[in-house]
Amino acid sequence: MKHAKFSATVRDHMMIAHSLGGEVFGPAQRLHGATYVVDATFHSATLTPDGIVVDIGRAAEELKDSLAGLNYRNLDEEPDFAGRNTTTEALAFAVAEQLARRVAEGRLGPGEHLSRITVTLHESHIASASCEVVL
Repeated sequence: MKHAKFSATVRDHMMIAHSLGGEVFGPAQRLHGATYVVDATFHSATLTPDGIVVDIGRAAEELKDSLAGLNYRNLDEEPDFAGRNTTTEALAFAVAEQLARRVAEGRLGPGEHLSRITVTLHESHIASASCEVVL
């Protein structure tokens, strides 16, 4: 028998403002805006009895809700990010954590078959960063 791995991905976007501390960030040390295309991929070794990894409609709603606290915000002013650089990687982690919490709460339906979530933030057509959390 062949071993299978399954995934389902939903997509949304968010617009934020922020500045990054440290010379490595060059001009991004100044306040600037960023628009991210956000992909959330749910992984499983099995399918539900309905033949899906996750209900795509529910997953899309939960991704949108997870981004709502970041969207159209100046992250430099958000207490959750005080003293931290809101790099693309750090934001991918924040969104992945939110989604993992929602899976644990059952907001995407029974999630015991899910093994991990990968969140990828595309900051342009040439650059992206991802974070994968194990459930």
